Amino acid sequence: MLTQSQEMYREILQLAENLYRQDPDWVTFFREVVGVDGAVRKNFPSFEELTAFEQSEEFDAIQKMLVKLREKRASADPDTEPTRVITVRLPKSMHEYLRTEAHDLRTSMNKLCISKLLQVIGEEMIPNERTGSSNGAGTASPKPSPTPTSVSAAIGQPPLQQPPLQQPQLHQSPAQQPQAPSPFKPTQPRF
Repeated sequence: MLTQSQEMYREILQLAENLYRQDPDWVTFFREVVGVDGAVRKNFPSFEELTAFEQSEEFDAIQKMLVKLREKRASADPDTEPTRVITVRLPKSMHEYLRTEAHDLRTSMNKLCISKLLQVIGEEMIPNERTGSSNGAGTASPKPSPTPTSVSAAIGQPPLQQPPLQQPQLHQSPAQQPQAPSPFKPTQPRF
């Protein structure tokens, strides 16, 4: 017997499969299924429900459909969703790593970064931002939800294969030095 959650998971997967068979562009598929107003978020509005679904086999199947749709050439249809440009500040070494990784994978940096942004990351993989105050104590800011658009987490941290080199900090105690967790699940395949 299926639980109510499992039944909902299967319904979402069925909706995604039906849309996939219509051969949409990947942006339309993303928007309708996992986007902010998509079926996934409408059916799993709480952080806990969404996180549980993102760990399911059904969500994994949806991610694979999205990859297949991204492999197709983008259409020049003027009615498609407009694109937006973001600027991400990252260290030179990380930029070089991304450039090399894109070259090794025979893809563009843009496609590689979008692929990384589409991966789901857990809340524990997003560093807490701290703001300083006059007495030196920091206050934690709220953590963003694990969405595909978490830029700082998805491409703002070094990959698992290349742990960051620790640079000596002259005026920081070891407790103040930032940690750099990987944005990827250990079992996730690379694109």
